[in-house]
Amino acid sequence: MAVLGSLEKMQILAYSDASFTTQLGPAFVVWINPASYTYKYKICYNNRQAQGSNGPSPDFNRIATDTVTLDLIFDGTGVVPSPNPSLLPPPNGIADQLAAFQKLVFDYNGTIHSPNYLWLSWGTLQFQCRLQSLGLDYTLFMPDGSPLRAKASCTFLGFTSEQQLAKEANNSSPDLSHLVTVKVGETLPNLCYRIYGTSLPYLRVAAVNGLSDFRNLKVGSQLLFPPLSEVPS
Repeated sequence: MAVLGSLEKMQILAYSDASFTTQLGPAFVVWINPASYTYKYKICYNNRQAQGSNGPSPDFNRIATDTVTLDLIFDGTGVVPSPNPSLLPPPNGIADQLAAFQKLVFDYNGTIHSPNYLWLSWGTLQFQCRLQSLGLDYTLFMPDGSPLRAKASCTFLGFTSEQQLAKEANNSSPDLSHLVTVKVGETLPNLCYRIYGTSLPYLRVAAVNGLSDFRNLKVGSQLLFPPLSEVPS
């Protein structure tokens, strides 16, 4: 296992397809992990109330899309260590950082005729999503007015492909075993999320595969993901 307290930076991965199989370039690694995030669930009801009744009788309508909201800090002062230690503080403040981030999460991708599909990966937070809103609050500047620090307030909408929704709707579908070849940048929690729809069984899957360090998977190795009902507690 990884040493308790070791620093792991949040990554944001971009994909060009709704099944999250074609990754677009390397992951964006944040400079400063968010201090907190909010994961919101919502159930929608039809607010039905009979004429003359004393109160409403809401009927279930649907489970609404999950949302994750968080703030990310961008810093070009040199005080905050870069995710890549070989990089020097950029001469133009945070302009390049923000441009790369905005291109990844917000800008229109002409190939897919929409912004990119995104995957937030940080510990047990494994969230397939798309950006709903982005607000930038600039708080520190160079003498020429170039921003040195900014806070990006982000809201992400959970995303599930039509194929996955169809599988989830078919409650009689068998829970099959999967043999997965590890690719660059993949972690056990996000593989569990992709296969099971939740990252929570990652420690049990690590035990099934005899992994002593689930955070550092060997690229090219094969991992067995048994039916969820057969993963030992």
